[in-house]
Amino acid sequence: MTKDVIALTRKMPDTWTLLAGLYAGGPGADLSAGADGAVLHLRGPDGRPLVSVEAPVLVQVPGEAERLLGRTTPVPFWWTEARASSAAPEAERLAGSVCGRLALLLDGGVWPAGAADTSVVDVTAVAVPDDGQPVVDVLTDSTAVVLADRPVLALTPWLSEVFRTAAASGRALQIVTPPHVRLTAAARATLLQVPNRWVVQDPAQGYYDGLSGAVLRWRDGTFAPVVTADGAAVVAEAFARTEPAAERQLVVALRTLRPAAADLVLGRALETAWRTLTGAAPGGWGTAEPVNLPWSPRQLTDLARDRAPAPTHLLAVGHPGRPATASLRISRTEGGVEEDVTLTLGYGADEAPPTDRIESLAGALAADHGLATMLTSLRRAPRDLTTPPRFQAPPTPVAFTLGAGDVRGIGLTHARRPPVAGRPVQLGPASAPALHYPLGDGTDDGAWTELRLLGRHLRGGVPGAS
Repeated sequence: MTKDVIALTRKMPDTWTLLAGLYAGGPGADLSAGADGAVLHLRGPDGRPLVSVEAPVLVQVPGEAERLLGRTTPVPFWWTEARASSAAPEAERLAGSVCGRLALLLDGGVWPAGAADTSVVDVTAVAVPDDGQPVVDVLTDSTAVVLADRPVLALTPWLSEVFRTAAASGRALQIVTPPHVRLTAAARATLLQVPNRWVVQDPAQGYYDGLSGAVLRWRDGTFAPVVTADGAAVVAEAFARTEPAAERQLVVALRTLRPAAADLVLGRALETAWRTLTGAAPGGWGTAEPVNLPWSPRQLTDLARDRAPAPTHLLAVGHPGRPATASLRISRTEGGVEEDVTLTLGYGADEAPPTDRIESLAGALAADHGLATMLTSLRRAPRDLTTPPRFQAPPTPVAFTLGAGDVRGIGLTHARRPPVAGRPVQLGPASAPALHYPLGDGTDDGAWTELRLLGRHLRGGVPGAS
């Protein structure tokens, strides 16, 4: 099922080198662009795309090749990815030939090992309808199906385009993988969006949903859950077959709101959280994976301003040795500029997550970065921050912080007296305090009850809230 081929090169793929690679399809091939030029499609005569080739990306962030491919590659390097459609037998050879030519000419290698080729592949006999879609493997009225087999499925520019075009055509996107494939946090977040689905091949039960465990069957042009007579979903045994996880993830979900100003620099709240919890700034940022740009709040601010008033979605990663990833959504609201951040850090069985730094982090964010809310939680999950197609227990709350603006709106007296065991800690000046609510150490499921009671109490202090 392996259809993805990646050229990792020391030299930049210039226009002429890319053309040399793309002419592996011979004179019968045709080119077109998608995703605002970020993806090139190599088509057969009068046909749909056979191979999608992403625009080369200069990766300057250490550890990205190892995180996504399990392959150590010194930075900087150029990442050029090709994906073959299963619609034609020639397509896989064509993808290998495109990347093989780039590697030969530009001092590099090809992943996976053995996929490289340099021969011309005759595509003149291939003719399938052009439906305006990027390379997919099965296309029905309701669903675009993609087959993928790589160690880690990431949110690449090509995959982002597939998500976008499937949604624009009113279709669900379903990605089918073997059971050894894992998802990055960014890919998982996208596949969690209804009606998309992660379909895992299981030797015993056929197919199941890698995020919910529901057994699936191909029916009426899509993978749909198998249900019992009373309408309940059937859970795959492979999904439920888990072992207690010794590794853990610390998850910090925060939201800031600040007035829109000419000198406002975005990303500072995320950097503060990263430094407080790891001792270093983020390693890099970007709009897709691999994350390719060295960390720079000013550059990401410029990008967000260029895209305004539309929201901007960004990714960030840490340095090798300390697994850390984050998603950042920047949006313009009536109240100013809002940043929604989810930062996740991984820890091994012999490592202690720095939960003792959460209160000081909350104080710093409340004082300097317009903190609105912050929820910190712990979960038992892989240190490398990927998601396998097996059941994972939800995170357990550790603490919740309410920023000064919401405390003022609710009323300090009301906000300070929730019906929970822990007492809130006042942060910042008495004239405009934030409140930090400890909920537990991340091991007691009773913290969910505490959080629900706290939320109900705080909503009760807001006029018109229910």
